[in-house]
Amino acid sequence: MNRSVIAGVLSAALLSLSLSAQAVSPEEQIELRKAGYSYMSWNMGKIKAQVIDQSVAYNQTQVATAANTIAAIANSGMGALYGPGTDKQVGAQTTRVKPEMFDNFDDVAKISARLSDTTGKLAAAAASDDQAAIRVAFGEVGQTCKSCHDKYRQK
Repeated sequence: MNRSVIAGVLSAALLSLSLSAQAVSPEEQIELRKAGYSYMSWNMGKIKAQVIDQSVAYNQTQVATAANTIAAIANSGMGALYGPGTDKQVGAQTTRVKPEMFDNFDDVAKISARLSDTTGKLAAAAASDDQAAIRVAFGEVGQTCKSCHDKYRQK
Protein backbone atom coordinates (compact mmCIF):
# COMPACT_ATOMS: atom_id res chain seq x y z
CA MET A 1 0.00 0.00 0.00
CA ASN A 2 1.29 3.45 -0.93
CA ARG A 3 2.68 5.48 2.01
CA SER A 4 0.54 8.47 1.03
CA VAL A 5 -2.56 6.30 1.24
CA ILE A 6 -1.48 4.94 4.63
CA ALA A 7 -0.86 8.46 5.92
CA GLY A 8 -4.22 9.58 4.63
CA VAL A 9 -6.01 6.64 6.19
CA LEU A 10 -4.31 7.22 9.54
CA SER A 11 -5.08 10.93 9.39
CA ALA A 12 -8.73 10.20 8.64
CA ALA A 13 -8.83 7.68 11.48
CA LEU A 14 -7.36 10.21 13.90
CA LEU A 15 -9.88 12.78 12.77
CA SER A 16 -12.84 10.46 13.18
CA LEU A 17 -11.57 9.34 16.56
CA SER A 18 -11.07 12.89 17.73
CA LEU A 19 -14.55 13.84 16.63
CA SER A 20 -15.96 10.98 18.65
CA ALA A 21 -13.67 11.52 21.66
CA GLN A 22 -16.65 12.18 23.87
CA ALA A 23 -17.67 8.57 23.23
CA VAL A 24 -14.37 7.17 24.51
CA SER A 25 -13.16 6.87 28.07
CA PRO A 26 -10.54 9.20 29.57
CA GLU A 27 -8.05 6.33 29.39
CA GLU A 28 -8.70 5.90 25.66
CA GLN A 29 -8.46 9.67 25.10
CA ILE A 30 -4.97 9.70 26.62
CA GLU A 31 -3.95 6.65 24.59
CA LEU A 32 -5.23 8.17 21.34
CA ARG A 33 -3.63 11.57 21.80
CA LYS A 34 -0.30 9.96 22.70
CA ALA A 35 -0.53 7.88 19.52
CA GLY A 36 -1.27 10.99 17.45
CA TYR A 37 1.65 12.93 18.88
CA SER A 38 3.96 9.93 18.48
CA TYR A 39 3.01 9.63 14.83
CA MET A 40 3.53 13.36 14.38
CA SER A 41 6.96 13.08 16.02
CA TRP A 42 7.92 10.15 13.80
CA ASN A 43 7.08 12.18 10.71
CA MET A 44 9.00 15.19 12.05
CA GLY A 45 11.95 12.81 12.44
CA LYS A 46 11.73 11.80 8.79
CA ILE A 47 11.89 15.44 7.69
CA LYS A 48 14.69 16.19 10.13
CA ALA A 49 16.78 13.27 8.87
CA GLN A 50 16.36 14.26 5.22
CA VAL A 51 16.38 18.05 5.30
CA ILE A 52 18.00 19.21 8.53
CA ASP A 53 20.60 16.54 9.38
CA GLN A 54 20.86 15.21 5.82
CA SER A 55 21.69 11.81 7.31
CA VAL A 56 19.23 10.21 4.89
CA ALA A 57 18.98 10.93 1.18
CA TYR A 58 16.41 13.62 0.41
CA ASN A 59 13.21 12.35 -1.16
CA GLN A 60 10.72 15.12 -1.91
CA THR A 61 7.75 12.75 -2.03
CA GLN A 62 8.55 11.35 1.41
CA VAL A 63 9.10 14.80 2.89
CA ALA A 64 5.87 16.14 1.39
CA THR A 65 3.93 13.11 2.65
CA ALA A 66 5.39 13.53 6.13
CA ALA A 67 4.60 17.26 6.14
CA ASN A 68 1.03 16.64 4.99
CA THR A 69 0.60 14.02 7.70
CA ILE A 70 1.87 16.42 10.37
CA ALA A 71 -0.53 19.11 9.14
CA ALA A 72 -3.42 16.63 9.08
CA ILE A 73 -2.77 15.57 12.67
CA ALA A 74 -2.40 19.18 13.79
CA ASN A 75 -5.80 19.93 12.24
CA SER A 76 -7.53 16.71 13.29
CA GLY A 77 -9.33 18.10 16.32
CA MET A 78 -7.14 16.35 18.86
CA GLY A 79 -8.15 18.97 21.39
CA ALA A 80 -11.25 16.85 21.92
CA LEU A 81 -8.95 14.23 23.47
CA TYR A 82 -8.30 16.49 26.47
CA GLY A 83 -11.58 15.72 28.17
CA PRO A 84 -12.32 15.80 31.88
CA GLY A 85 -10.20 13.39 33.85
CA THR A 86 -7.38 13.19 31.29
CA ASP A 87 -5.07 15.43 33.31
CA LYS A 88 -3.69 12.51 35.34
CA GLN A 89 -2.96 8.80 35.07
CA VAL A 90 -6.05 6.82 34.18
CA GLY A 91 -5.79 3.04 34.30
CA ALA A 92 -2.68 2.01 32.38
CA GLN A 93 -2.33 5.39 30.64
CA THR A 94 -0.03 8.02 32.04
CA THR A 95 0.14 11.58 30.81
CA ARG A 96 2.73 14.32 31.01
CA VAL A 97 0.14 17.07 30.70
CA LYS A 98 0.40 19.64 33.47
CA PRO A 99 -2.95 20.10 35.19
CA GLU A 100 -2.74 23.89 34.67
CA MET A 101 -3.23 23.33 30.94
CA PHE A 102 -6.87 22.56 31.68
CA ASP A 103 -7.23 26.04 33.23
CA ASN A 104 -5.69 27.80 30.23
CA PHE A 105 -7.63 26.60 27.21
CA ASP A 106 -7.61 30.12 25.67
CA ASP A 107 -3.81 30.04 25.58
CA VAL A 108 -3.79 26.44 24.36
CA ALA A 109 -6.22 27.42 21.58
CA LYS A 110 -3.80 30.16 20.46
CA ILE A 111 -0.90 27.71 20.40
CA SER A 112 -3.06 25.19 18.55
CA ALA A 113 -3.99 27.81 15.94
CA ARG A 114 -0.29 28.65 15.54
CA LEU A 115 0.45 24.93 15.10
CA SER A 116 -2.20 24.71 12.40
CA ASP A 117 -0.64 27.70 10.65
CA THR A 118 2.97 26.52 10.90
CA THR A 119 2.22 22.96 9.82
CA GLY A 120 0.34 24.34 6.83
CA LYS A 121 3.42 26.36 5.91
CA LEU A 122 5.56 23.25 6.29
CA ALA A 123 3.29 21.28 3.96
CA ALA A 124 3.39 24.11 1.40
CA ALA A 125 7.18 24.35 1.60
CA ALA A 126 7.52 20.59 1.19
CA ALA A 127 5.23 20.66 -1.84
CA SER A 128 7.39 23.39 -3.38
CA ASP A 129 10.51 21.21 -3.04
CA ASP A 130 12.44 24.21 -1.64
CA GLN A 131 14.70 22.74 1.03
CA ALA A 132 15.62 26.14 2.45
CA ALA A 133 11.93 26.95 2.92
CA ILE A 134 11.35 23.50 4.42
CA ARG A 135 14.11 24.15 6.97
CA VAL A 136 12.56 27.48 8.00
CA ALA A 137 9.05 26.04 8.22
CA PHE A 138 10.29 22.97 10.12
CA GLY A 139 11.93 25.28 12.67
CA GLU A 140 8.68 27.21 13.08
CA VAL A 141 6.73 23.99 13.73
CA GLY A 142 9.36 22.91 16.25
CA GLN A 143 9.20 26.25 18.06
CA THR A 144 5.42 26.07 18.20
CA CYS A 145 5.54 22.55 19.66
CA LYS A 146 8.18 23.68 22.14
CA SER A 147 6.09 26.64 23.27
CA CYS A 148 3.32 24.26 24.36
CA HIS A 149 5.71 21.70 25.84
CA ASP A 150 7.50 24.38 27.88
CA LYS A 151 4.23 25.56 29.41
CA TYR A 152 2.07 22.47 29.61
CA ARG A 153 4.15 19.29 29.54
CA GLN A 154 5.85 17.78 32.54
CA LYS A 155 9.46 16.78 32.16
